[in-house]
Amino acid sequence: MSGQVEMTNPVDTSVGGMRGHLLRRGVHLSMIGIPYLYFAHGESVADTVGVSLPQLVAGVVLAALLLEGLRLKLGLTVFGQRDYEANQVSALAWGAVGVGFVLLLVPHEAYAWPLIASLALGDPLMGELRRKDMADRQVMVYSTLLILAIWLVSMTQFGTPVWMAFILAPVCMIAEWPRLTYIDDNATMLLIPLALVLLLEPFALVMA
Repeated sequence: MSGQVEMTNPVDTSVGGMRGHLLRRGVHLSMIGIPYLYFAHGESVADTVGVSLPQLVAGVVLAALLLEGLRLKLGLTVFGQRDYEANQVSALAWGAVGVGFVLLLVPHEAYAWPLIASLALGDPLMGELRRKDMADRQVMVYSTLLILAIWLVSMTQFGTPVWMAFILAPVCMIAEWPRLTYIDDNATMLLIPLALVLLLEPFALVMA
């Protein structure tokens, strides 16, 4: 059995058709607010709950996984999900895992902002360009330029090393490309660049 899945029209496979697809895209785009919530309000929320910030992040991810396990046990798909997600871990759950690992392992604005923003904005762009039957090379170029812009903005706002921007932008784009059966690109677009960031951090010393 192949570990790859064929490319399909996301509207055709979304519960709710076009409206479900638009909701899914909207949820994806809204993920760009996660770094803001984490850095601006995370500590105060954690203090209110009576836990540390890493414990809060881990708790949210674990809760999401428990809910995902229940959903899978019942074989449910909700409005906006893809029909095949009735029998496998959803993109939303994979995204929660990926974001959780980013915030737990590199809790610094110079990394968390561009990593999460690259997923929030880059993945929908690539999906919509493919839906318009744009050539793969054009999809790669346009998405890499967008992601590079995200990392360069992070450089000016949060001190992300400029050399890392030029390395991570194409890596984030490439990390979306595999069409794996059981691992959604919401995970690969975060976990693969995150692994590279962890390898490069001893040279960048951003979190030192």
